[in-house]
Amino acid sequence: MDADSSEKSSSLSLPLILGAEQHEQAGSKVEEELESSFHHQTTATTSFLKTCFNGLNALSGVGILSVPYALASGGWLSLIFLFLIAASAFYSGLLIQRCMDVDSDIRTYPDIGERAFGKKGRILLSIVMNVELYFVATGFLILEGDNLHNLFPGVELDVAGLRIGGEQCFIIVVALIILPTVWLDNLSLLSYVSASGVLASAIILGSILWTGAFEGIGFHQEGTPLKWNGIPTAVSLYAFCYCAHPVFPTLYTSMKNKRQFSNVLLLCFILCTICYASMAVFGYLMFGSTVQSQITLNLPTHKISSKIAIYTTLVNPISKYALMVTPVVNAAKKRFPSHYNKRLIGMLASTTLVISTVVVALAIPFFAYLMSLVGAFLSVTASIILPCFCYLKISGIYRRLGCEMLIIGLILVLSAAVVVFGTYTSLGEIIEHL
Repeated sequence: MDADSSEKSSSLSLPLILGAEQHEQAGSKVEEELESSFHHQTTATTSFLKTCFNGLNALSGVGILSVPYALASGGWLSLIFLFLIAASAFYSGLLIQRCMDVDSDIRTYPDIGERAFGKKGRILLSIVMNVELYFVATGFLILEGDNLHNLFPGVELDVAGLRIGGEQCFIIVVALIILPTVWLDNLSLLSYVSASGVLASAIILGSILWTGAFEGIGFHQEGTPLKWNGIPTAVSLYAFCYCAHPVFPTLYTSMKNKRQFSNVLLLCFILCTICYASMAVFGYLMFGSTVQSQITLNLPTHKISSKIAIYTTLVNPISKYALMVTPVVNAAKKRFPSHYNKRLIGMLASTTLVISTVVVALAIPFFAYLMSLVGAFLSVTASIILPCFCYLKISGIYRRLGCEMLIIGLILVLSAAVVVFGTYTSLGEIIEHL
């Protein structure tokens, strides 16, 4: 045991940038992180290809809809920040793996925080992860409301003499549709539907490219080289695209050949970054500065290719909502004594959670600004800053100055700048539009 522990500790003394290919990997379904809240046991049987698929599902999300708006906000040169954030997020993913190499008992994201900083570290990482999931679920409702209103602009809802129209009507309707799914104890069916993130992203990108090439829109907008005042929004939305790190520990523990983890991460980040960059470039070329917070809102709704993109956009968030809020519901259930009826407590907690997300979505119906806030404050913190600090503490390399320490220090400084300026800008935009 001591020899094994010594061997793991010595591996941390090696510079990460020199031995990345020797680090372990992880893979399983994206939702296994969420299902781990139900204490399902994950076994190390996942192949390389399946791990790549699950990693892509983790990184493929609704952020793809906003990258054209992000590029329009910051200008062409803001794409540099997309690649910088992708590289930083990839590196912090490797740091998560290095942390897990130290202790085989580390199986979840909060476990890393506890290993590094004790109980306070676990609580901090759990809070950041759950708050991020909560606001992503809220963003799903806003996204559904915006796109359904774009498809059916004349729909209104009368409740006790109160007329509710537009996006607000659809947010409430979608919440009522979603509500039964959050009462389910077994989310396996939803996990299969929501695991189509890779396919959905490919369909959306393909449909939008088809619309631009063959439906009379074209790729003729020149755009602006750089917009300094839009850089904070652009960088924050780019960061939102890489917020899957809390899932990585579960991917790690379930992979058969953990030595391939760095290769899986590299492949997943390269493919997703190509997809995000392509959507940003083609979307900006299609609509220029008029591109909206979700590119699907710019599409002509009478075209078949546009309808395919919009309906694909609508299906995924509905199936993923329950999976997003499950860890939050389970955290709430743990606050009650064991003799309480867990089933009833779970239903009350999940119903309250849905109602609260509806209230937030109705109060702050600004998808781009809310996701910009999530990206700047929560995604950067959870996916880059906290993994770096946990690795520094667990490895002890902060005691000596070296190449790796300088790289991590630079990443932390840049990430802190994104948190400060991105959060300030997004909060200012939200307050201004209230």
